Amino acid sequence: MTVKLKFFAALRERLGANEVLSLPSGTTVGKLRDLLLARSDLHAELLARGRAVRCALNQQLCAEDAVITDGAEVAFFPPVTGG
Repeated sequence: MTVKLKFFAALRERLGANEVLSLPSGTTVGKLRDLLLARSDLHAELLARGRAVRCALNQQLCAEDAVITDGAEVAFFPPVTGG
C-alpha cells in the first residue's frame, strides 16, 4: 500500500516535508515509526521513543496502534507547533 508521510515544525526542518512510502498492509503508526527510526541516525535521534512526538493519521491525532490504510496520510510533529 502507498501512504503519504509528513513531518511538521522542527521535524520538517531536519527531515524534510513530505514523501510517499510503500508499506505492507496492516502496518501500524508505531511500526512505521520503528521503520523510520532504523532509517538513519538523524531519524533515530529525532523520532526516538523517549522524545515527545505526536502522530496523526488522516489529520486526526492517533495512538501508535492505529492501523494505516492504503492512501492514508501519516504525520509526525512535536507536541507544540506554530502557525
